[in-house]
Amino acid sequence: MREIVLGTAGHVDHGKTSLIRALTGIETDRLKEEKKRGITIELGFAHLDLPCGHRLGIVDVPGHEKFVKNMVAGVTGMDMVAFIIAADEGIMPQTVEHFEICRLLGVKQGMVVLTKKDMVDEDWLEMVQDEIHEFCEGSFLEEAPIIPVSSITGEGIDEVRKTLDEFVRQHNFQEAFGPFRLPVDRVFAMKGFGAVVTGTSISGRTTIGEELQFYPGDTVAKVRGIQVHSQSVETVEAGHRTAINMQGVDTHDIERGMVLATPNSLQPNYMLDCQLLYLGSNAKALAHRKRVRVHLGTAEIIGRVSLLDRDELEPGQEAGVQLLLESPVAVWPDDHFVIRSYSPVATIGGGRVLGNVSPRKRKRLTESDRAYNSKIFQVFLEGSIEERTLAFLKESGARGLTFDDLAIRLGLFGKHLKKALNDPLSTKKMVVVDSASQRYVDVEIAEKTKKEMLNYLAKYHKSNPLLTGLVREELRLSIGKVIDQKVFAYCLNELLRKGEVVQEESMLRLASHEVALKADEEELQRELLSWYESKGLSTPTVRETMDHFSEYSEKMLKGVLDLLLREAKLVKISETLYYERKLIDDLVAKVVAEMQSKGEIDAPGFKNLTGLTRKFSIPILEYLDRIKLTIRVGDARVLRKKG
Repeated sequence: MREIVLGTAGHVDHGKTSLIRALTGIETDRLKEEKKRGITIELGFAHLDLPCGHRLGIVDVPGHEKFVKNMVAGVTGMDMVAFIIAADEGIMPQTVEHFEICRLLGVKQGMVVLTKKDMVDEDWLEMVQDEIHEFCEGSFLEEAPIIPVSSITGEGIDEVRKTLDEFVRQHNFQEAFGPFRLPVDRVFAMKGFGAVVTGTSISGRTTIGEELQFYPGDTVAKVRGIQVHSQSVETVEAGHRTAINMQGVDTHDIERGMVLATPNSLQPNYMLDCQLLYLGSNAKALAHRKRVRVHLGTAEIIGRVSLLDRDELEPGQEAGVQLLLESPVAVWPDDHFVIRSYSPVATIGGGRVLGNVSPRKRKRLTESDRAYNSKIFQVFLEGSIEERTLAFLKESGARGLTFDDLAIRLGLFGKHLKKALNDPLSTKKMVVVDSASQRYVDVEIAEKTKKEMLNYLAKYHKSNPLLTGLVREELRLSIGKVIDQKVFAYCLNELLRKGEVVQEESMLRLASHEVALKADEEELQRELLSWYESKGLSTPTVRETMDHFSEYSEKMLKGVLDLLLREAKLVKISETLYYERKLIDDLVAKVVAEMQSKGEIDAPGFKNLTGLTRKFSIPILEYLDRIKLTIRVGDARVLRKKG
């Protein structure tokens, strides 16, 4: 079983740090100011070895209202809570706020420790216990034991230790699978070693020598050393309070709130699809786009709450929202968060991140938009793995998603994800468009894309009846949306395989398309051939031809000329010079015979042979080079050797 993290929570000066000292002998207040003021400001850490053989990592959080953001950071990775209430004061404002934060961040298990027992009589103690039972009713602490203790006399401390031991024996704390992730709560430099980060590893594992990435960002560094509770180890896994010495990064490049994780395992974003609970204790409704402080992991980020299916969220209500953040954040599906009001600062709600960790900005103006938002969020919240997979693919459209993209959205990886994808693949609800990159697309999107390709080709043929078709990239860019290259190639190959589209050299056309000339186009074709034949080797330029046939539209002229080139009735020597096929073939035969006789030909020799000026002779000689009949050697040309 992995190491378990126990956290404290409760009002300031209710004895959290004193309890940990009595339990473990470790002083968690390490700062000079903490010792001077007698309160916890930063997170403190300790550990406790239980009789059952397991070790608890303990996080001591500050209780003062000014340091709630530090408290929230400490709850990240917490498996269970020791909820601290002082017997002489009972439930206080930060007791309530810490309780709500633990609930919002998904803490499910714990105990209530009633401290300062030595300062009250039995009647008072019983009254406070009744108050606590009522306060915890209906919550995750409803069945939690309440243990009165005195950290001064030591009374009840053994009972706390025994309860923790029994708790660990009875519960199976499974390893959190996934990429290694450690939200950074502290950064410092150690002389001779470099940058050190600390935090609670919340999933996966890492070892010395592995590379890890700091999110959000692209800084990658190597693990140089690992310590758990001041002991050097080779490997760390989920649940450990950890200090990691990173090689190849400076402390100036790291800050609290970052996530140290497996490279390419997260997708930082400014927007998050979330399920939000707005606390019933709030005095007024939450307005759309309300500015808030978002606490995610160890990060505090300013953002706004976009309500997607309503204009206000009443106290006590839950809704699907989109958090619009002022700084990017890297999360994993089902990560919990807390929101606090911008000013004055107070905890007002929280919830969890839904699987779409890289969403688009969602529309909410029309009833249709709002209905879609409600429907898709219900799938994200309660749908099966297959339903969520297909929802993510539909939202990705013609871009599709890779195996790694789906892993990040579903919170599954490796063999677990492969198994989950078997059913939708075997039932052809999704298709593999590229096996190398493992890119998938929803089958309905693929069919829609193929239909759009066919429709565009049909429209293109109608507008350009004299053209055989168009090139691949023109078709891809003309569909009118961003489409991944692999998705386009898959759809095109399917159309080619089924014979609906034909590819001739670089051109694509519908199988049903044939170039059919109208009467005036046929007449123009005859006139053009006659025109070029009559001009002989002193062929006209394209511009001269266009001017000569000005009674025809330029579009028709270009279309018929292109058709004559494709059918090889005309030969394109350069951008401005076309020749009638027989004329140029006879000329080439004459030049070849001359070169076979004399071994080479130069520009003056070509002019003497043909009587053509440089206007024609140079482009023709370059054409012969281009079709690999000749090769230039100095100022002359020789026949290119075959093979």
